[in-house]
Amino acid sequence: MRFDTFLKSVVKIKHLQLLGEQSHAKMSPPYRLELAEKMKAKHKNAKTAGVMALFYPNTEHETYLVLILRKTYKGVHSAQVGFPGGKYEEVDRDIMDTALRETEEEVGVPVSAVQVLKPMSPLYIPPSNFMVYPHVAVSEVKLNFIKQDEEVEDIIEVNIDSFLDDANIITTRVPTSFNVEVDVPAFKLNGHIVWGATAMMLGEIKDLLKQVL
Repeated sequence: MRFDTFLKSVVKIKHLQLLGEQSHAKMSPPYRLELAEKMKAKHKNAKTAGVMALFYPNTEHETYLVLILRKTYKGVHSAQVGFPGGKYEEVDRDIMDTALRETEEEVGVPVSAVQVLKPMSPLYIPPSNFMVYPHVAVSEVKLNFIKQDEEVEDIIEVNIDSFLDDANIITTRVPTSFNVEVDVPAFKLNGHIVWGATAMMLGEIKDLLKQVL
């Protein structure tokens, strides 16, 4: 999809009602609701994070979305695909400021180049006890990504047509903290399997975009 066409339509999502759990459930692992319910008491003490779903034009003026592949480390999100973003810090004015700051740190996109269109539904992450606040944003300029080597293994540029194509929703088998493997819904994007919380947030974004594009 041409970026000028995308830009004219995507601003309409500002006026759409968020879909929240309705969309999240489509991409949710089967055990997640039970796990989240068990940890409901921890929600009020959860750490907070802001992430950014950033759409932009590539050199051919086609619309793309940037994701990142996280480094392998000792943690629950090791080597997973996610959005640029991270933990709220005291220097941040609010959680949107967190998402903007972390996006600049992780992929080198300056805050001045990003226009946030809409905050999406927050999502609780049981394994790490985080409440994550995603935001949809656009950059109208071509971007030169610079990855943060300490945290980012790779930058993944996804064509929006691939993201919106239902053929790229698959079922995959993943290990769980219960020492068993389960089948979960996932996106297959640029050869990467995207599941769990990121897939759930992508699901809501996709459902909103399909209402305006």
